[in-house]
Amino acid sequence: MDPQAFVVATFAAHVGFAIFVTAHASLTDRDAGPWPFVTLAFGLAGIAAYFFYDETSDSDAH
Repeated sequence: MDPQAFVVATFAAHVGFAIFVTAHASLTDRDAGPWPFVTLAFGLAGIAAYFFYDETSDSDAH
């Protein structure tokens, strides 16, 4: 694959993922927080963090 095509495809995927995270948060009345920006920068890792990171898991347990 041409390096320029790879960069364009990666950029397009990250933008699409960030739009998905933003839309999901809006549709589910969930606070998107920083996750659209994290997803824009890191792609699938940002999506995983958005869905699996729970701020209240440790702080409310005590």
